Amino acid sequence: MHSRAISDPSARAAAQIAIEQYGGASQLKVREVTLPAPAAGEVRIRHTAIGVNFVDVYHRTGHYPLPALPAVPGVEAAGIVDAVGPGVDALQPGQRVVYAGPPVGSYASARTMPADRVLALPDDIDDAVAASLLLRGMTAHMLCSAVYPVKAGDTVLIHAAAGGLGLVMLQWAKALGARVIGTVGSAAKAELAVAHGLDEAILYREQDVVATVRTLTDGRGVDYAVDGIGGPTLLATLDTVRPFGMIASVGQVSGDPGPIDLSVLGPGRSVALSRPSVFRYVSDPARYREAGLATFERLRSGLKAHIGAVFPLAEAALAHARLESGDTHGSILLRP
Repeated sequence: MHSRAISDPSARAAAQIAIEQYGGASQLKVREVTLPAPAAGEVRIRHTAIGVNFVDVYHRTGHYPLPALPAVPGVEAAGIVDAVGPGVDALQPGQRVVYAGPPVGSYASARTMPADRVLALPDDIDDAVAASLLLRGMTAHMLCSAVYPVKAGDTVLIHAAAGGLGLVMLQWAKALGARVIGTVGSAAKAELAVAHGLDEAILYREQDVVATVRTLTDGRGVDYAVDGIGGPTLLATLDTVRPFGMIASVGQVSGDPGPIDLSVLGPGRSVALSRPSVFRYVSDPARYREAGLATFERLRSGLKAHIGAVFPLAEAALAHARLESGDTHGSILLRP
């Protein structure tokens, strides 16, 4: 490995959104820091767009504890490399990049990152688009390949189909030839999801989800259900899946369903329940790159990003409040 002269080795001022203790959105506070030159194997990135994900809320509340406090949340962003550390040859100062997943810390105008967790951003993909759906694209790749290999002819149920993950997941499954049924909270969200390829929308506030799914599948049930809601929704979803089908639990927006007795999965139901972690999935560098490149390819093949709201970085608390309200559609971004 040959050495590289460090570009812009001087320190750089940066704004961060940090939490000093777990709690509500008001815990997100602006602070100013000075970033040193990147160390060996690192790059320093000036952010142009920052993704907001529900896992950020889990980190802020302590539901998923962070390594230490105070801490800067955020796991996804796009930007421009402004300095590289010794030994970094794959990335150049001035290059557009994107990343998703740990280590946390994307709620900042700039940050340093391990170079092997950063992907070069192709010229034909916009920064905002990349920051709004790379993590969700990686999640969809995991859900449609590693958890349950979705194939043509499958019927897939997606809860919160008009949400950030839902819109990406439904397009991914459709591209693989699946029929997709989705639950949504309003007619407007149904219209949005259908515009992104959803085959049938279920208004869960007005319709019995289990009965409607059974009707739409002639009593058979779906092959695969993806639930990011949790709570009682996950338990009800058990009755929407065919025998020997699969449920993936990928979130708990409405709460933890609590311990689930294995007896509820069979023999009457005979279904499989998975609790996959995209962070664990992409902790392997080869899989991280594979999932990232697969997301880029889906974008080139017609995957549409839907950015529902953009907030200044300093208004991260408002972004979290909007996300937690449930009155969102698509993705939320922060702009430094």
